[in-house]
Amino acid sequence: MYVLFVRFIPKKLKDKLYNLFNYARIKFDREKFLGFFVIFSLVLSIVLALLISFLFKINFFIIFVISLIILQLAFYFTILLRADAIARFVEIILPDALQLMTSNLRAGLTTDRALLLSARPEFGALSDEIHDVGKKIALGEDIGDALIQMADHFKSERLKKTMQLIVTGIRSGGELTDLLDQTSENLRQERFLDEKIRTNVLMYVIFIFAAIGFGAPLLFGLSSFLIGVLTKNLELVELPETSTLPSTFSQITISPSFVFIFSLVSLVTTAILGSLVLGLISRGKEKAGIKFIPILVVLTLAVFFITRLIIGSLLGGLFGLT
Repeated sequence: MYVLFVRFIPKKLKDKLYNLFNYARIKFDREKFLGFFVIFSLVLSIVLALLISFLFKINFFIIFVISLIILQLAFYFTILLRADAIARFVEIILPDALQLMTSNLRAGLTTDRALLLSARPEFGALSDEIHDVGKKIALGEDIGDALIQMADHFKSERLKKTMQLIVTGIRSGGELTDLLDQTSENLRQERFLDEKIRTNVLMYVIFIFAAIGFGAPLLFGLSSFLIGVLTKNLELVELPETSTLPSTFSQITISPSFVFIFSLVSLVTTAILGSLVLGLISRGKEKAGIKFIPILVVLTLAVFFITRLIIGSLLGGLFGLT
């Protein structure tokens, strides 16, 4: 039954998702896993649409489409972030793995044995791939092809470029131990520079996070409350007939409910875009900020409602809004 639903997914999109599953080290049957989620998201979207449309009298179809899109995006980005996390872990431990291979080669071991013995359990997914490379070399496969295939199993451009550099050096007649040793040292220097850059931009990250998570909802909460106060008070103003002020002075064309909805939309939009900016600044990739979206959205909305609640409890009686 699961496979039947998968057939309706375009082939290009399906192949892209399958590659992402491989990057994320998902061991389940790919078609069944994807089909299960398609059915689950459809059922959950229908339930949410029925519930929300019944409680808030909103069009069922609109809620269903929005819920389905949100669930699909959440699924995609969850797998994507897992794949990126695995790739980032591999990039961190790669210098240690290369250094261990170098030590084994200098100890007199053959290339396949040096690779197999360098596969430590703490290396995680990389350990399994190193085992596979060692076995392929022992069976007679070219070491360069085996290393390139290993790099293709991770969503890491740095790993692919490193393997290509090593393979190019080997095929041009370079010494494998020297290549691994120098590559390991270069990767450590790159990681040190990355950490230094992240430290330098930390203040920008903190400032943007504070501005989006606290500054914006505080201002929106205060302004939306004040607009409600002004709207109610101006509606009670009665101008004398001899007044020279415009007769529409007490007519407010923007309702407090519109300002409230506008504030919520602005805060959510700012939180999403700000999260992407945080990812770009801290990691150099917008998608790295996706993990901040739930945190910032919840934080901004919580601060917004708490601000309105506190101001309303303190000043509501004074302006007659209680």
